[in-house]
Amino acid sequence: MTEDTIESVHGGPLVSLVVAESRAALLKQISTNLPDITLSERHLCDLELLATGGFSPLRGFMTRADYEPVLDRMRLQDGSLWPLPICLDVSEIKARRLEAGQSAALRDAEGFLLAVLHIEDIWPVDREREAVQVYGTGDPSHPGTDYLLNRTGAYYVGGKLEVVSLPLHFDFKKIRLSPAEIRGAARKLNWKRMVGFVTENPLHRPQFEMTLQAMRQARANLLILPVAGMTKPGDFDHYTRVRCYRQVVQHYPADAYLLNLLPLSMRMSGPREALLHAIVCRNCGCTHFIAGRDHAGPGCGPDGRPFYGSDDACRFVEDHAAEVGITIVSFPEMVYLPFEDEYRHADQIPEGTQVISLSGSDIRRRVREGRRIPDWATFPEVIAELEKAYPPPNRQGFTIFMTGLSGAGKSTIAKILYSKFLERGDRPVTLLDGDIVRHNLSSELTFSKEHRDINVKRIGFVASEITKNRGIAICAPIAPYAKTRAEIRRTIEAYGGFIEIFVATPLAVCENRDRKGMYAKARAGLIKGYTGIDDPYEEPESPEVRIDTTHITPDEAAQEILLFLGQKGFI
Repeated sequence: MTEDTIESVHGGPLVSLVVAESRAALLKQISTNLPDITLSERHLCDLELLATGGFSPLRGFMTRADYEPVLDRMRLQDGSLWPLPICLDVSEIKARRLEAGQSAALRDAEGFLLAVLHIEDIWPVDREREAVQVYGTGDPSHPGTDYLLNRTGAYYVGGKLEVVSLPLHFDFKKIRLSPAEIRGAARKLNWKRMVGFVTENPLHRPQFEMTLQAMRQARANLLILPVAGMTKPGDFDHYTRVRCYRQVVQHYPADAYLLNLLPLSMRMSGPREALLHAIVCRNCGCTHFIAGRDHAGPGCGPDGRPFYGSDDACRFVEDHAAEVGITIVSFPEMVYLPFEDEYRHADQIPEGTQVISLSGSDIRRRVREGRRIPDWATFPEVIAELEKAYPPPNRQGFTIFMTGLSGAGKSTIAKILYSKFLERGDRPVTLLDGDIVRHNLSSELTFSKEHRDINVKRIGFVASEITKNRGIAICAPIAPYAKTRAEIRRTIEAYGGFIEIFVATPLAVCENRDRKGMYAKARAGLIKGYTGIDDPYEEPESPEVRIDTTHITPDEAAQEILLFLGQKGFI
């Protein structure tokens, strides 16, 4: 395969699902009478790669006839190699309104028509089975498994697509080429070989050295495909990463690289996803593909053990390279030799040689904590971009999210903290107490379980916007459900700090403080679904701060929180 060229191997036609203007006009007319499906962020990424041929040979969201063999043996119904399900999930309520043989209008969140799906199949999702088959684990600490178990609809809907319009993008338009356009750019540059590098992280010095060595080894030019869709929680946003890439590519020889965003929703499934990346690179015209250490893996679980072996993905894609039609350039971990001032493969270091390394996760953690990053680990220009987007904790926004039973003391502590932060005056501060939000933001909601949860999610959304704009949000809802609190944490930690405060005052003490008489009414059966009485409160397992106000004053409780914030560098 080393002598194969872009033209000879990958010059064949790609799948294109975007219809002609006349057909698009007709589909727009008939779409008004079709049931709608609103696409999630993951669906939008999948739709774009389906439409432009990035997922060739797929011609739509998978039917069950393709889905089942892909799960079991990574084969489509026709026997073609395919590693991951590409499915459109919907809620049970939505599934009941659909049936095989009809069509559905696929729209973005604003209602804009993107495509028409001709439904061939509807079937219930066996989430647990899919998690084990695709991710190798049912553990929800794996981000892919968590998404599948907690954010995926109950049914899959499959069928062929007719795409009216690609999802709208207003950012980085010059580097959003389709696979066919990438092939055309490579032909225009007269490239004979092209090595693909898919990444969801900034390019630091080890990755830069790895790409240079891959280019030399393959005698190829470089296609850098930064993921611009969903990545794992905690990753830097793609705007920041693209600014970093633009700084780093200046260190490559001129006309030796192409930089292009990849609208991919990462599954973080390790070996299986690495194989998908290889197929996408092949479809973009690559003759070679870089498979790195723990490629497309989520790292370690809470127990500190990695979900996948460091070289599992490399071996996996090498085993299937011939069938994919691409040559694999595998790399183990790259480490730095301080006395030699160079990078080498970890498996090529003589015994006793001093080496040091920082992973992308290590660098990300240092940036968010405001700690110094050594020059050998990355480029000064990259550090500047990361620090500009993610300032140290004392200049970040953050959310204090207090949770606990009614009467635990949350509101009083929140008011004290609010005053203390206003005294400091270094950031704008907003108090989002449960009752205040009820009056101003959720007055139309009842106190049903569903509506109480919606109210908490609204608080979380407002807090995330405040945090994003580097203010302080102090939240004091009951927030009884662990899943909702986890969703809010995940959203806010993308922008700044999230400090969960469990005000763990016992129920008996809260009842004795019952100034509104709500517990008494709940005990008497006058109120149904009251948290702590006939509706459960799910205690946080690992809050940043745990406070029991039974024997301490609100001022003392607030002081504990302030001490924690000082320890972590937020104040």
